[in-house]
Amino acid sequence: MTCRGRRGRKGDREWELRNRLTRSATATPARLHDPMVDDLKALPKKISAPILTAWNYKEDLMDPLALTHTHPPRAEIYRRLERFYGSCAAPGLPELERLAQTISTWRNEIIAGITTGISNTGSEGHNRVIKNDARCAYGYRNPVNQRVRTRLATTRRGRGCLKHA
Repeated sequence: MTCRGRRGRKGDREWELRNRLTRSATATPARLHDPMVDDLKALPKKISAPILTAWNYKEDLMDPLALTHTHPPRAEIYRRLERFYGSCAAPGLPELERLAQTISTWRNEIIAGITTGISNTGSEGHNRVIKNDARCAYGYRNPVNQRVRTRLATTRRGRGCLKHA
């Protein structure tokens, strides 16, 4: 749901822009990228400037993260992170400075994730499935039933990934 209390539909420009802003610029074809920026610039500057600024800094953060699974030297990771920190400090926006501080706090974990390619996405995905299942049932009264339901929800066969014999 958006702030307007409705779901977006095909042809709804606001919804299309919102979805495109969440994607990586490298994954967005240029034919879609340029009109998106033009549409944002057509909005009043008070609205468009913060959106474009946040989107650009999100893309700057994607630069060091793009090194994952490439076995980069640590110096290259540090160089890209330092460039990100510097760019966040330049405009003097408190939100960007807070983002840079958070990334700096988690720097060692981020570097370990980039160099090893190991992350906790699998366990986080299972936790999300379990929470969604519990929300759908509004909580289970029987703990055994809850365990069975969550196990079923987090197995491949339960999600329909494997064909049944």
